Amino acid sequence: MDILETIVANKKLEVRSKKLEVGISDLEMSDLFQRKTLSLREFLLDKNKTGIIAEYKRKSPSKGIINDLSTVEDVTKAYAESASGISVLTDENFFGGNTNDLLKARINQIPILRKDFMIDEYQIIEAKSIGADVILLIAACLSPNQVKQFASLAKQLGLEVLLEIHNYQELEHICADVDFIGVNNRNLKTFEVDIQTSLNLINKIPTEMLAIAESGISNVDTIVTLRDAGFSGFLIGENFMKETNPMIAFADFVAQLKTKLV
Repeated sequence: MDILETIVANKKLEVRSKKLEVGISDLEMSDLFQRKTLSLREFLLDKNKTGIIAEYKRKSPSKGIINDLSTVEDVTKAYAESASGISVLTDENFFGGNTNDLLKARINQIPILRKDFMIDEYQIIEAKSIGADVILLIAACLSPNQVKQFASLAKQLGLEVLLEIHNYQELEHICADVDFIGVNNRNLKTFEVDIQTSLNLINKIPTEMLAIAESGISNVDTIVTLRDAGFSGFLIGENFMKETNPMIAFADFVAQLKTKLV
């Protein structure tokens, strides 16, 4: 069993347990369930913003603890100054996150992506109830029919949908209710990273869907290359979170990027 299969197997048990603790009707009673969501698409297309989707991540299966000291409130507040969106990992067992992290990040008036392994409609309703604006669907752990079903529910709830792919075969998961196609440069089975993955797939992504490059972005020149290739968004987490002060690391990165984009 590879890493992704292990995570998905664990996630099924986790969701089953959550359903017993909090019912869907309870999720729908949340104060945040009725809030009007913010559009990541609008923020990505805003020329005054960076296109960066900055991520709050404590640990990963491949690296272990990345940063368990910097608080979600401090980090996301700094991200919100210049990012186009914020990604918050809510998987606890493998990434050290939880839904409370997203709730705490919701103080920011910027689109928030709930980054998790979505394998059940319950998680989409839960995402809406904790203040998410966008959900992530990972093609590697879903069938094309599941993507279509989950994306349709998300649209009904006013959520945008980021579909993550890793190879040519997963292009078949794209459907009309998807807003963004994310190309993850990290192989979720081996966790190896290669930026060339994004460059190879960009021309296969429908032009009406914004393309987002994910993982392995550690310098501004890479963003310039990806932007020139046709990407509108750049999901970056580990590069900032691995630093003692992610807030300063993010600000410095943005300053360097702005000089390149003048």
